[in-house]
Amino acid sequence: MTIINRNLRHNFSGLTVAAAILAATMGSAGPALAQNSDALQASAAERATYADLVSLAERSDMVIRAEIRRQTQLGPDRAPGLQPGFARLYIEAETQALIAGNASIGESLVYLVDVPLNAKGKVPKLKKRVMVLFANAVPGRPVTKRGTEIQLAAKNAQLDYSPAFEARLRPVLSSLAQPDIPPKIEGIADALAVPGTLAGESETQIFIETADRSPVSITVLRRPGLRPVWGVSWGEIVDSAARAPARNTLRWYRLACSLPAELPSRANLARDPAARRLAASDYNLVVESLGPCEREITEKG
Repeated sequence: MTIINRNLRHNFSGLTVAAAILAATMGSAGPALAQNSDALQASAAERATYADLVSLAERSDMVIRAEIRRQTQLGPDRAPGLQPGFARLYIEAETQALIAGNASIGESLVYLVDVPLNAKGKVPKLKKRVMVLFANAVPGRPVTKRGTEIQLAAKNAQLDYSPAFEARLRPVLSSLAQPDIPPKIEGIADALAVPGTLAGESETQIFIETADRSPVSITVLRRPGLRPVWGVSWGEIVDSAARAPARNTLRWYRLACSLPAELPSRANLARDPAARRLAASDYNLVVESLGPCEREITEKG
């Protein structure tokens, strides 16, 4: 963990409050909260799933732990696009640690955040609360006297800090920092089921489209008297001995949170109806084995 040294000089980047307001309204938006209460806001970090944490981390240049020192509510004329039941706050915070990221930040931060009103319709008191911020630097702007200005990566990118939450978050950040992280998945390229020589024997190959065009493929094997098995090859070589990724790992996330619910008909290369049904069935087996991509505080994309 990199603690900010107050005796060091820092390079700052920021944006004006007016520009920050506009940027906040254009950021990635999370789903509307079901209730407007301090309790719900405070539990967002606890409710965040593995998929939520990966999504927030991938949208961010840096992850910061900071203590809120001051909050100022912006009027309606300075909060375009504000969701009903929410308030837009200008936050001044003290940096405690740069948990992840290489950006230069100072000992003070300023940013905008939309927070839900409490049960009485009031703005919650955030002063002295320690937060984890998923944020992006905004280059090309002068430093304000109040500190480095940052933009939150999403409307739900301010989460209450706790040692337990950081313990859940750090493995996610570590996996994303590895040089060989799995590519982002964009869809299914081709799928083909080939029956074997024995009754009940078959092999299905499913080739994945990735953002960087790197090869990824899924193999489903069926053998007489045995349960079907499947695995993923993350490279040029299709490995029939590959296995399925463990849940709540980055490889699991890439598949579970990106693959379509059903095998696209256009991707099924088999012409024989039985082979086409087998390919579709094997694909369903993979999707069911992966399980749902559960999200509580973010949306896909």
